[in-house]
Amino acid sequence: MKFRMECRDLISTTNLFIIIIDGLRWHEVFNGPDPALLNNKTITPDATIKRLFWDEAVTERRKRLLPFFWDVIAKHGQLLGDRNGNSKVNAANPYSISYAGYNEIFTGKASSVIMRNKKKLNRNINVLEYLNNKPAFASKMAVFSSWNGMPYVLNNKRNGILIDGGYEDETEDKIKLPKNMTREEDKKSGQLSPETRYDTITYERAKKYLRDHHPRILVVAFAEGDVHGHQKRYDLYLKEAHNADSRIAELWALVQNDPYYKDQTNFLITTDHGRGSKTTNWYDHGLFVKGSTQTWMGLMGPHIQSLKLEKKQFYNKELAGIIARLVGEEFTLS
Repeated sequence: MKFRMECRDLISTTNLFIIIIDGLRWHEVFNGPDPALLNNKTITPDATIKRLFWDEAVTERRKRLLPFFWDVIAKHGQLLGDRNGNSKVNAANPYSISYAGYNEIFTGKASSVIMRNKKKLNRNINVLEYLNNKPAFASKMAVFSSWNGMPYVLNNKRNGILIDGGYEDETEDKIKLPKNMTREEDKKSGQLSPETRYDTITYERAKKYLRDHHPRILVVAFAEGDVHGHQKRYDLYLKEAHNADSRIAELWALVQNDPYYKDQTNFLITTDHGRGSKTTNWYDHGLFVKGSTQTWMGLMGPHIQSLKLEKKQFYNKELAGIIARLVGEEFTLS
C-alpha cells in the first residue's frame, strides 16, 4: 500500500471529501458518450440526451458530459485511468460488484471471498474507523450513500461511524432531514430500487449535514447511474453521470466559500467497479464481464498538482492508504 507523495506540506490539509460514482465507466469519463450506444434508440430513447452531450470531437463531448471534470479537475487536479494514454486504474478484486468494490476502497483489501452484495457486517477494518479512533477525527466524519449496503460494508454497528445509507432507519435520530422531506416521503417517492434511493436525496442530506456539522471527512456515494445501467437505459445513465458532475461542482463551490474548508480540503473521486467494455455488455458488470475491473480516479485540492503519481497502473486497494495520507495519516494493513 505505497503511494508516493513528495509534497510534505500535504499533511497540513486536514479535510477530505470522498465522492464515489457507482459503476461509472472510464469510457464515458475519458471518451464521453459512446456513439453506438447513444444512437441506439432502444437504450437511449430520450433524443435530448444526444443533443446535450454529443460532439464529434472526443475532447468536446466528454466536456459536455462532465464539465467540472474537464474544466476544473483535469486542469487543477489529476485524473487517472485514461487507457487511451496508458494510464490504468483497476479494481484488484475479481468480482466487480459493489460490496467487494467498496470493501477494497476502504479496507485496502481485495477480498477473494466477497462474491455477493449480501447484507452482512464486514469483518475487515476500514480506514474510516481507523481514523475515527484518533482524537483528531473522532465523530468528525459522515457517510451518505444511495445504496443501502454501505452500513454493512463499513460496519457502523462495530465502529459507530455515522452512515446514512439507502433506507436504513438507524441514523434518523442523528440527522435532521431537509425541510419538507420526511422518512415516509423518502420511502414513497425516493426509492429507485429496493436497495437504492435517488441520488438527489443522498446529496441533499449530505449537503445539509455538511453545512450543519462541518465534518472533516465526508463520503458521498452515488448509485443511481448504476441502477439505470442495469436497466439498460444509457440515456439515464449518462444523465446521472452529468448530475454527479454538477453536484461535485457545487460541493467544490461550497468548500471554496466556507472559511472552515477553503484551502484545507482535498477531493478524491472514484468508482467502485467498471462495466462491460462492449456495446453488448456495457450495462452489466461482474466476474465474467470483461472490463468490469477497469476503474478511474480523480484528485483535487491544495498541493494535489505536486503529487508525484509515477505509476502507470494503480489499484483501488491503494485508495485506503491514499485516503489516510490525504489527511496526514498512515493506514497500513496488519
